[in-house]
Amino acid sequence: MKENIKNKILETGAQIIHLNGFYHTGIQEILDAAGVPKGSFYHYFKNKEDFGLQVIDYFTEYFICLCKGILDDDTQSPLQKINEVLQFFINFFKSKDYAYGCPIGNLSQEMGDLSPSFQHKLKGAMDSMVDIYAGLIQEAQKSGEVSRLLDARKAADFLVSSWEGALIRMKIEKSPEPLENHQQFIFRYILTP
Repeated sequence: MKENIKNKILETGAQIIHLNGFYHTGIQEILDAAGVPKGSFYHYFKNKEDFGLQVIDYFTEYFICLCKGILDDDTQSPLQKINEVLQFFINFFKSKDYAYGCPIGNLSQEMGDLSPSFQHKLKGAMDSMVDIYAGLIQEAQKSGEVSRLLDARKAADFLVSSWEGALIRMKIEKSPEPLENHQQFIFRYILTP
């Protein structure tokens, strides 16, 4: 029961932070939306910053879970998996009318240079994404889908960084075109045999 309350606060807070940003989200707003008393917040979180750090973990785990089915699909090649993940998120953002963007990217822009603890946690979240792509690129290199001359880690880092930039453009253009351009560029010029 207690973990359910904590998860409810995290899930509700994560949704509101994704919409409004960290600074523009109040603790009371989260608690009201979650339907829990204020004392519950301080039972699970030291303060708003501690809560924010745990929200980053929540977002990271949430998005990894969204991709798990694709990543675990042994019928697809590593490059197909990368393409499917990108396509999944293009469709995801289409269903959100090209709003919101990546919560980790949004928090990185908002908090990345204001708080060392946020900076460290956000770097870890981004590194988790890079790790997933780097692993897939290395698998693709072993199977001959991608050149072994490519530095898998740097390519994965570029994939994540350029995706985050494409998400910014998507939000201001209200269009899938930046994401689709990113996807096409990655497969035409980076992830090649």
